Amino acid sequence: MEKQIEQLQEQLKKQEKLASLGLLSAGIAHEIQNPLNFVINFSKMSDKLLKDLSEIVDDNKDKFSDGDREDVEDIVADLKDNLSKIVQHGERAISIIQGILLVSRGKEDQFLPTDITKLVREYVWLSYHAMRANHKDFNLNIHEQYQEGLPPIMVIPQDMSRAILNLMNNACYAVWNKAQTAGDSYKPEASVSVEMRDGQLVIILSDNGEGMTDEVKQRLYENFFTTKPIGSGTGLGMAITRDIIENKHGGKLTFESTAGIGTTFTITIPLKK
Repeated sequence: MEKQIEQLQEQLKKQEKLASLGLLSAGIAHEIQNPLNFVINFSKMSDKLLKDLSEIVDDNKDKFSDGDREDVEDIVADLKDNLSKIVQHGERAISIIQGILLVSRGKEDQFLPTDITKLVREYVWLSYHAMRANHKDFNLNIHEQYQEGLPPIMVIPQDMSRAILNLMNNACYAVWNKAQTAGDSYKPEASVSVEMRDGQLVIILSDNGEGMTDEVKQRLYENFFTTKPIGSGTGLGMAITRDIIENKHGGKLTFESTAGIGTTFTITIPLKK
């Protein structure tokens, strides 16, 4: 009993730290959003200026030698390409930041029409990059399959993003942990798919990681149960994920896993009108 109390106290301390980190992350995200907007806006303005410059060059092309004119055209083309990439990646960063702010500020249990493909993709890759930040040698081949033309789906976006993040974090950890002993022949892989099937939203996330033993399968949704070392997991992620999917969204969270082979989680959610 004393040991369980100590473990509970330790988990509560971790939760308090995570709550403080969440508030700090929201503040940082808000502050970063403003300079990112400036970067994007000035990139778009610069692109317009380049178009004006191109028109001036075209009007005076007879004053340039063939070589100089080609050089100018090449430089302008490269600058346009660079500015396009700045806007593209800046807007993606803004999208990630908005997702973080949504999680921290979103209204409790509010269903909103959501681009579910965009949400899943963002949080799958956010998990991947977070793992890369903590383990420089980590790598993972992610296979993505998203049904085209999906309409906005009514979900609680801040909760759904948390569920996807929890599942992908576990997948990343499972393949990373297996890679420590599997040898060079092992290639970590994960796959994610989103589709509508029989009037339901179906999200599948698989990995070829270490899989689960029978004991882990039985205890997977227990509060504070984790196979990760101290400091790496709270043991709450899967219980929270099941609550989000089954209690809040009226769906079903199922899994199949084989020790040493890998794990597949399937989220099934009925459409909410």
